[in-house]
Amino acid sequence: MGDAKSDGDRRIGRRALLLGGAAAAAGTAVLARDELAHLWWRLPGVEKERVAGAVDFRGAQWVAASTANYRLADRPDDYPIDRVVVHVTQGSYRSAVKVFQDPGHKAAAHYIVRQDGHVTQLIRELDVAFHAGNREYNERSVGIEHEGFVDRPGDFTAAMYAASARLTAGICRRYGIPVDREHIIGHAEVPGTDHTDPGPHWNWGRYLALVRRA
Repeated sequence: MGDAKSDGDRRIGRRALLLGGAAAAAGTAVLARDELAHLWWRLPGVEKERVAGAVDFRGAQWVAASTANYRLADRPDDYPIDRVVVHVTQGSYRSAVKVFQDPGHKAAAHYIVRQDGHVTQLIRELDVAFHAGNREYNERSVGIEHEGFVDRPGDFTAAMYAASARLTAGICRRYGIPVDREHIIGHAEVPGTDHTDPGPHWNWGRYLALVRRA
């Protein structure tokens, strides 16, 4: 499941003020502008127009994650998206939704795919979900949780594979992501993570074939 140990929120504080002031005076004005561009949503009166309940995947159910579990952004304009990260919830769909709505959890994925193929979106792809346990990978990826346990191969149903493959195919089309194992990865492959999902029973060959077909 998603993990935010190496992420956290970027706030306009001492670092940003230094970048925008003293650092600029020292010849790093470009760096300051780039950093502040990623902080636009913290500035007074600045808010990207959004439609309540809108989803990025047709047919998905919208269930909002806690705002403590992601960071507002304007992807792919501020952070290019070039990865899909596959997760397994290590629990039921209901329990995953519950923790992603808990502000104390400090982690959530963009989507959850149930064993029956139902897709729920909790965070817009525009925004940076705290799901990978690595700030850089959070900023560049879309995270997809799958209901089940890594040591129960029967949890990965045909309906789940098919629905998740359609979801991933759509993400790859939107952002020009190659359909391969370099760009569609498991949580266990994220640098610095201590997670093992999706585990040895996730059939990557089958999954990528379905993504390409979709």
